[in-house]
Amino acid sequence: MVAYFHSINYSVANWQQGDRSVPRVYLTHIPDHWRDHYAGAVSTENKKKYFFFMLTPMVLRANETIARQRAFVEAMQQTRAWAEQDRKHLQDIAAEYAVTAPQSAGDAAAFNTLLRRVDVVPASLAMAQAAIESGWGTSRFASEGNALFGQWTWGDDAIAPQRVRTELGNYGIRSFKTPFESIAAYMHNLNTHPAYKALRRMRAQARQQQQPLSGKALAAGLEKYSERGEAYVKEIRTLIRVNRLTEVDKAYLRDGRATVLQPVEEGL
Repeated sequence: MVAYFHSINYSVANWQQGDRSVPRVYLTHIPDHWRDHYAGAVSTENKKKYFFFMLTPMVLRANETIARQRAFVEAMQQTRAWAEQDRKHLQDIAAEYAVTAPQSAGDAAAFNTLLRRVDVVPASLAMAQAAIESGWGTSRFASEGNALFGQWTWGDDAIAPQRVRTELGNYGIRSFKTPFESIAAYMHNLNTHPAYKALRRMRAQARQQQQPLSGKALAAGLEKYSERGEAYVKEIRTLIRVNRLTEVDKAYLRDGRATVLQPVEEGL
């Protein structure tokens, strides 16, 4: 996989030369070999690099989907006469983000509420949290269920933690068919859950002030993501700073067709 990345000019050297374009290369799953052998066989520096290189295209793809939804909502706000098909699409987006759909272009309050939720998550923030929550992709949850963000769920299909807190019921970690689905679900969680209202407010304020979205700044809205609270926020910011992830916020997906990669267990 590393050799393939080099062959398509997706490498540390390209990044150091200022190339922020990212190929549309998406993994089918987190391979067991990454946890069981490869991540422990390479240097910590290389482990981080490979993890980020695998993750970045999928994070950007998830944000691309959200950005398209946001552009549609903004266009509808500027359109007086709505086609029925467009109205239905707007209603579907509002339902996806668990808010009431605007009824007309003049429904400013409803549009503001919707746009506060339909917005991207800085790649630096998503990647820092994925590294923390999945142990750089080496956690059992990442290997068994492509779970990169430790999202809880209840039911028999959840991945049971090794230490179960019985007072919380039949809970576990939500599993996903692909790593991309895990990333998309994480972003949807930040965009809809009441616990992250502060993050959405800060993001909306940055938009209003025409400021670029900052992962380090928005991390302040994630105190409730972990029981560690402020210490968790500090860890996110430290990881972003130490690994220079703010540069990833400038990255963009290349034009062209997507490539789906299925890792082999013998190596990367």
